[in-house]
Amino acid sequence: MKISCIQMDMKLAAPEENFARAEKLIEQAVLDDCDVIVLPETWNTGFFPKERLADLADDDGKAVQSRIGALAAKYRVNIVAGSVANRRGSDVFNSAYVFDRAGKTVAVYDKTHLFTPMGEDNYFKKGDHLSPFTLDGVRCGLIICYDVRFPELTRSYAVEGMDVLFVVSQWPRVRIPHLLALTKARAIENQAFVVCCNSCGSAGDTVYGGNSSVHDPWGETLAQAGSGEEILRADCDLTIVQNIRETINVFRDRRRELYHI
Repeated sequence: MKISCIQMDMKLAAPEENFARAEKLIEQAVLDDCDVIVLPETWNTGFFPKERLADLADDDGKAVQSRIGALAAKYRVNIVAGSVANRRGSDVFNSAYVFDRAGKTVAVYDKTHLFTPMGEDNYFKKGDHLSPFTLDGVRCGLIICYDVRFPELTRSYAVEGMDVLFVVSQWPRVRIPHLLALTKARAIENQAFVVCCNSCGSAGDTVYGGNSSVHDPWGETLAQAGSGEEILRADCDLTIVQNIRETINVFRDRRRELYHI
């Protein structure tokens, strides 16, 4: 599976400019013959404008589905379309959308763990479900930024057979060592590929750190970006997943009677 992560520098509270930038970067990424393109967290608004958030948010995913889904169909490429600030009724969610090669929406995931240190929980509503999905026959999971600090969430995907975990984030530069450590740990403990697409640049007073990365199930880093805007590419050999699970079968050796998941 050939994957391209778009480490995007977005503008705070400027959804139309950010959509145009994302579309341009997607059109650049498809030139490299990739299978999956990944965008970061809340790329439509940045993370996150507290004033007029509901007005700036997508309307129940209509814009991301019509514009990014259309690009997936046009270029016959799968797109894990990061997440967007997304208004449903009177609530705003941090929602991630996934499109297959036909442009069909195959998953919608609302961020379940909201980042209380920055007050995300005061402006967004928590999601209440996981969203496993399949791309080109590969079983996948999806989490958003702060979610990666909760290993039970990722393990819930893993016990259902996930082979690739997508992490979309706007992770600050000051804590990039945490992001790299956590994504590598999620890969090793779940014996799955982990693809992390982070943002870069600044939104308000926060500087985001880039360093998007792809780790294989052994914890080896296949690719890692720098701190600026770029398209990170990696080729994931999915045949090694079964091999490692047979060599070190942690799923067989789990003590399920001791766990809640």
